[in-house]
Amino acid sequence: GGMLRAIETGYVQREIQNAAYEYQQAVERGQRIVVGVNRFRTGQGVPISVLRVDPAIERAQVERLAALRARRDAARVQAAVAAVESRARSGENLMPAIATAVESYATVGEISDALRRVFGEHQESVAL
Repeated sequence: GGMLRAIETGYVQREIQNAAYEYQQAVERGQRIVVGVNRFRTGQGVPISVLRVDPAIERAQVERLAALRARRDAARVQAAVAAVESRARSGENLMPAIATAVESYATVGEISDALRRVFGEHQESVAL
């Protein structure tokens, strides 16, 4: 038993999902009041602004990244990222290795990829 077993069997996730479902049902039936959602609405719609990124900005950022990769010491970056991965595998403190990788101009993506190779990615389990 215990909490670890409850997590592994999906019990905790099921309880969270059930509570969320019951809450939403109560809101929709009007049994639970949410100001501005199902009661006390103003009747006026507020326009929502959407951020639109200029494609020129994206191109400029891609160019900056390519220039950074061209001028940095690729061997130093590769060694620093390998050190991050090695420390992650051994359970050592990652911060010194990450700081060194950043100082050698490794990108967040490169550092994250090293950590993903060791730890993987969280995959949400949906319990119905």
